[in-house]
This record gives sequence, structure tokens and C-alpha cells, in this order.
Amino acid sequence: MKPTVYEHFHPDEKPFVDRALEWVERSAQLHELKRTDFLDPRQAQILQMLANRNPDVQLRLAGGYPEAERCRAIIGPEYRYLDDEPIGLSVLAVTGGGSELDHGDYLGALLGLGVKRDRIGDIHVHEDYSHIIVLDEIADYLNVHLRQVHRASVLTEIIPISELKPVVPALQEMSFTVASMRLDGIASDVYRISRTKIVDPIRAGRCRVNWKTAENPSEQLKMGDVVSFKGLGRFKVMEIDGMTKKGRIRVKVGKFI
Repeated sequence: MKPTVYEHFHPDEKPFVDRALEWVERSAQLHELKRTDFLDPRQAQILQMLANRNPDVQLRLAGGYPEAERCRAIIGPEYRYLDDEPIGLSVLAVTGGGSELDHGDYLGALLGLGVKRDRIGDIHVHEDYSHIIVLDEIADYLNVHLRQVHRASVLTEIIPISELKPVVPALQEMSFTVASMRLDGIASDVYRISRTKIVDPIRAGRCRVNWKTAENPSEQLKMGDVVSFKGLGRFKVMEIDGMTKKGRIRVKVGKFI
């Protein structure tokens, strides 16, 4: 079965596909209940695809709030009622850092404590505090040891997931016209980089479309697609608004800021 499964995924995704297949098979054959660490949207999509292939398992994804990007999964045999199973998420509330700290500062401080990235969920940075979604298993450890973010001293407390205050991502809207919906053409306009220069990071595997590695510069984008480039940030195709008289496509994108 595995060679057939691999055809649907990028070679870089093979290690995760193997892990996810094992989770699904153990749940189906041994009736095990598995709670994963946090998955990024592409990993969640892969796990959902593999679970859907097996009628003996079911899957629940939760990240603490409806729009969560990073989610934890519970995989169980099809007869288990997964909604009754605790998902195991807490919120680490951090105060004292000041308004100059950003997402990267908090993530760096957590990784500096020896915590792996897949144990940390979405990070919500407000004006004078932050809410960080974490696994229950590491909440107490972080509450004791996180005392500095960047150069700022901070205080922490654990609060229930029901008290989470999410931050809605800010988007800088941009409108322009393009000859086609090619990835390289649109990314060139978004980042104000020549098309010849934007092709290199795409072919080098540093671009993702909907969290899946995209190495073809001519890949066609559609409304709703989220595109990210390492070192450049990410954007979302928000609208495709018809054609100009000269046959160019009107596009509106939102650049995450």
C-alpha cells in the first residue's frame, strides 16, 4: 500500500506520512487512542487524507479556537466518541514583555528552553500580553521556567483554553493585474522581486502553497490559496475580480504583516 500512498505526497513529506500511517493503523488494528503533538495545516491535511482511507478509524482536530492554524489530533477507532475525549490544551498567559516583542521573540524563548516546535500551538501577541497555546504536558514546565523573552523579564500563568483571546492576523491588501495566475508572476508582484529572481527560491523548495511545498513556478493559484516563502513572509489570494479590457486578470491579495 505504501508506494501507492507516497505518489500523492512530496518526497520531503515521506517521514511524516510514515508516522501518520502508523498512528492510523495502530488505531484501526490495536484499538489505540492516539493524541498527536501540534500539526501544521499540511500535516493535518495529510493525516485527514490517510484517516479517510481507513473506515475503522476516526479523527478529531482541535487547536483551541475555530480558526487555529496549528492543531492537535486525536485518532481513535471508529466506535469511540472522540468529542468526549480531552484534547489536552492549555494557554500560557505571558505579561511584562512590553509592546516591542513579537511572535518570533516568544517562539525563540520557548525553543531556548528545550521545547520542540511541535509542542507549541498558535501564539497570540497582544499589546501588553500574549497568549500561547501549549500542550497540557508542558504547561507547568513553561510556567516555571519562562522568565525572559528576548531581553525582557516576564511573568506567566496557566489559564484555561476557554479564556484564550485570539489575535486576528493583519493583512496588507494589494491589488494588481497579472497576465495569468502563475505562482511566480503573482509572487513577483507581491514581493516586488523580478520574476527571474523569484523562480530560484521556488525551485529550491523554499515556497509553500497551502503549506505544501511548491517547486513549479508555473503552478496556477486560485482564490483562497495561502503562499509562503522562507525569508519573505506569506500572502493569501483574496479575490480574482474579472478581466481588464486588455485581457489581464484583476487580483487582490492580502500580505500577512
